[in-house]
Order: sequence, then structure tokens, then C-alpha cells
Amino acid sequence: MSTNTRELILSAAKRTAQAHGYGGLNFRDLAKDVGIKSASIHYYFPSKADLGAAVARRYREDAAAALEIMSNETPDPIACLRRYPDTFRTALQTNNRMCLGSFMAAEYDDLPAAVAKEVQDFADVNVAWIARQLSAASLISVEKSEQRARAIFAAIAGAQLLARSRSNLSFYDLAIDSFREAGLLPT
Repeated sequence: MSTNTRELILSAAKRTAQAHGYGGLNFRDLAKDVGIKSASIHYYFPSKADLGAAVARRYREDAAAALEIMSNETPDPIACLRRYPDTFRTALQTNNRMCLGSFMAAEYDDLPAAVAKEVQDFADVNVAWIARQLSAASLISVEKSEQRARAIFAAIAGAQLLARSRSNLSFYDLAIDSFREAGLLPT
């Protein structure tokens, strides 16, 4: 078994979780998708909870890295905040998938503790990044930046959910435009 096989499993599991959530993770289906035996998945991930936590952790780490890259490429915090909704839009553009963190958050009561923690950490990473951008742009006081950041994160995740339920990306775009018009996001 190779590290490459582990990465292929994680990649397939991410796609599945973005389309079907934690509940949709099935070792037999993932093995078929990757082209291996389901016992091979158990070699890397002894249980579904181990796999779910690894996928959610990787998703959080990748999201945090992407946000930092955005900050480095776009030093203007207002421009970063304008670009932020695109990170969620990209998932919808990929076969109407959802943000893995949002999808798993909807299943929260049924998640193993390690997966639930990763889902919370994903939201915290996003909220902290948004709050830093709001503060750096002087759009809101530092004391209120986290509260506003939570509202922005929730609004964008909700817009994604609405668009996915209609299989229509324009619902997402219209919602984001409305958030800008209302002043929740910078124009």
C-alpha cells in the first residue's frame, strides 16, 4: 500500500462527503471508486469515524491554506472579503457539491466526536479569517468583528444550501448580491 492510495481514498471520500455527507461514506463504494478492495481502506482508516475525521481535517487544513494564500495574493482585506464567497461557489460549480463542513454540520447529531470537532474547527477557521479581514479593513470594530464574521459565514453557507437545493447556481449569486446590497459583505 502506498501513500498515493491513502490520498486517492481521501480524495474520493471528500467528493462523496460533499455530495452525500458523512452518512454517504461507504467503504465498499469508495473502494470501487478508487479501484481497490474495501479491506484496503481499513488498512488506512480502521473505521468510518477515522475516515470521516481524516477527510474533515484535510478539508479544514486545505481551506485554511487557501484562505492564507488569498490573503497573501490579495493584501487588500476588502478585496479578500469580496473574493471569499467564490470559495463556496466553486463547490457548487463542481456537480452541485456542498462545502463539506456545511454538509457535515447538518448531520452534526449523528457525527462521531472527532468528526464533529473537525466540523467546528472548519467553521472557526473561516470565522477567524473573516474577522481578521473585517478588522484589517476597519469595516467594523475589533470587538464586533467575530459576531459579524459568524453572520457572514452563516449567510454564505445558507446561500450555498439554497442554490444546491435548486441545482441552480444563480440562486447563490443572487443571494451574495443581496448580502452586498444589504451591507453584510463589501461591494
